[in-house]
Amino acid sequence: TAGFLHADWMHLIFNMFTLYFFGSYLEIIFSAPGFGGSLTYVGLYFLGMIAADIPGYLKHQNDPNYRSLGASGAVSAVIFAAIVFSPWDKIKLYGVFGISALVYAFLYVYYCIYMSKKNSDNINHDAHLWGSIFGFVFTILLITIFRPDVFPFIINDLKNPSLFGRETLGPVLKYLFPPIIP
Repeated sequence: TAGFLHADWMHLIFNMFTLYFFGSYLEIIFSAPGFGGSLTYVGLYFLGMIAADIPGYLKHQNDPNYRSLGASGAVSAVIFAAIVFSPWDKIKLYGVFGISALVYAFLYVYYCIYMSKKNSDNINHDAHLWGSIFGFVFTILLITIFRPDVFPFIINDLKNPSLFGRETLGPVLKYLFPPIIP
C-alpha cells in the first residue's frame, strides 16, 4: 500500500508530475504493435511498485518504527523504462539544466546507493534504486521477448552520445512510428 500513500500534497504532486512526463512518452512507445499497450504500462507501474518495496521490507521487517510511503519506486521504474528507449534524450533538471537521460540514470543510481548507505533522511532510497532496476530489466525483457527488432535502433542510438541530451526524436520512436509522408 506504500505506493498509494504520500507524505503530503507536494510529495504526491512531484511524483505525479514526473510520472506524467515520462509516462506519456512510454505510453506512446507501448502503443506500438507488439508492446501490449496500456496493459504493459499498467503492469510495469504496479509490478514496479511491488518490486521497489520488497528490498526495503526485507531490510526493515523487524523494525517497527520503519515507515515507507510514496509511488517513487513505481515512478522510477517508468523513468528507467523510458531511458532504455531514448538514452540520449534531454532531461531538464529543475526545468532548466539539460542532461542526457543516460547520464541522469547513472547519477541517479549513484545518488540512491550513496543516500541509502548514508541513511540520514526519511527517504526510501532503496525503493528508488530497486524501482529503477526493475524498470530497466522489465523493459529489456519486454523488448527481448516481443520486439527484438528494436534493439539495433537502441544500440545505434547508444553509439551517438550526447552529454547534455538531444531534443530530437530518437531512432526507436522514428522506427516504431515512421512518418506518414516520406
